[in-house]
Amino acid sequence: MRGEPSCPKCGGRVRAPGLFADTWQCDVHGTVYPVQPVIPPSVEALGVVVHRTRVPVWMPWPLPIGWLFTGVASAGDDRSGGRASAVACSGPGPLGGPGELILIAEELGVGLGARYAGIDGPDPGAYIDVEKPPQAKVLATGRPTPLWHVSGTPDDRAVFAGEALGMWLWAITWPEQSGLLLYDELVLTDLRDAGAEVELVPCGALSPRLLEP
Repeated sequence: MRGEPSCPKCGGRVRAPGLFADTWQCDVHGTVYPVQPVIPPSVEALGVVVHRTRVPVWMPWPLPIGWLFTGVASAGDDRSGGRASAVACSGPGPLGGPGELILIAEELGVGLGARYAGIDGPDPGAYIDVEKPPQAKVLATGRPTPLWHVSGTPDDRAVFAGEALGMWLWAITWPEQSGLLLYDELVLTDLRDAGAEVELVPCGALSPRLLEP
């Protein structure tokens, strides 16, 4: 995803709008919102995504102790606006060792969250059982937000999904044990509303999880 726009669902190459189609096209998935190339973590990179997006840009705020912002990705373009955002953070895991967290907000059918989750998707509905109590909760813009465990994902990660502000919210951690972060009512802020506080976000090295789900 680093060098050129890609398909949010499979990571494959996409064709830009042109003479025969006025939308971005993937050979496998047809019309898609392209994932823009990932750029190194910085306050400026966040600002680009926040300015373009039509969906929340979620980040734990304040960040857990020792955690850093480690990258941001988005699906969409200047014409359609951002239809999905993915924010990566890294730090010490709850049980020791390094931990990684990616929070995705997206419109129905975009498929970026399912790609990071390692499932077919494009949405989590078929992989969560909302008839059962949620396995985790976060506070998203001050609202208690239930998240359900997503089944069928690879063993190296924990995946939760729910709905916030009318959009899908995915929370994906590596390794699986880092999912314990989600049991402590993590406080999420939509960076569209953060104002000058965005400039205080501590930045680390680019997360490889953002490049290769």
